[in-house]
Amino acid sequence: MTDPSGGPTPQHDDAALFDRMAGVRGDLEQAIARRIVGQSDVVEALLIALFARGHCLFVGVPGLAKTLLVNTTAAAIGLESGRIQFTPDLMPADITGTDVLEEDRATGQRHMRFIPGPVFTNLLLADEINRTPPKTQAALLEAMAEGRVTASGAVHMLPQPFQVFATQNPIEQEGTYTLPEAQLDRFMFSIEVGYPSEAEEVEIVERTTVDAAGEVSPVLDGASLLALQGMVRRAIHPSPDLVKAAVRLVRATRPGPDAPDVVNRFLRWGAGPRASQYLILGAKARAALNGREVPDFDDLRVVAPLVLSHRVVANFQAEAEGRSSADIVRQLVSSSL
Repeated sequence: MTDPSGGPTPQHDDAALFDRMAGVRGDLEQAIARRIVGQSDVVEALLIALFARGHCLFVGVPGLAKTLLVNTTAAAIGLESGRIQFTPDLMPADITGTDVLEEDRATGQRHMRFIPGPVFTNLLLADEINRTPPKTQAALLEAMAEGRVTASGAVHMLPQPFQVFATQNPIEQEGTYTLPEAQLDRFMFSIEVGYPSEAEEVEIVERTTVDAAGEVSPVLDGASLLALQGMVRRAIHPSPDLVKAAVRLVRATRPGPDAPDVVNRFLRWGAGPRASQYLILGAKARAALNGREVPDFDDLRVVAPLVLSHRVVANFQAEAEGRSSADIVRQLVSSSL
């Protein structure tokens, strides 16, 4: 048996890893709080996705510290991180890498050499991902889905762990491109980043207008993160009732004869099976972070809007009445769980 990087799968003491999880959560939250003020719900969602081994999309207007949050998380874990600033002229090869022709001066022979792009890192920050056209957005698809890049017919494996934390400006802003559905579906969570409270904004201004910056030291490493991610999948066991509830919730988002009235009235189409998988993985990770071996319905209620809001598509009727996909999902979760 091998791990994603091709080496032998290490044996871990899942009980010891489980006992370590709560301490790791506290250490990471403290490290993040050295630079990030407030945003407790956003930080919790980030940590759930991190330990569930899922990609994350952060949505909010500029200036809400989305980029800083991702960079701080990478520093706190001691991971190699990379950043891609998406722009309208960015090409797919600028993300994945490209082959270049080289000549051996001694022999005169020429050969192709692959130069890795910025996607070859542990934690990739895809900044303002909807500032570039869909062709370039899609360059991340194979990397996010398979953990590899194909160039000129050759497959290049990405380092492990590998996760994409992307930021997106609201699509109503000028110069943005809606992410294709196939790309959106690869993100485990879509996390809304809102404005801070008045007290938090005062603290932000006080912190950032002096010549000092909070230093963040690693509290984890890549190998430990992989071990904890594996423990979440192996050792946290949802009940059959919870799995069935997750599947029923996802199926309820699909318009049809058996769908709830709110779905048939306001949605064009619903979520696919990957949403059911992410609901359970998210519930498992949240339970482990809170020191529980068995996820419960509260875990499902917390992760459901994060998993489903970007996977359902509102119809014209919803837009006419000012109902967003997130609003409809919250109503559906409230009535179903």
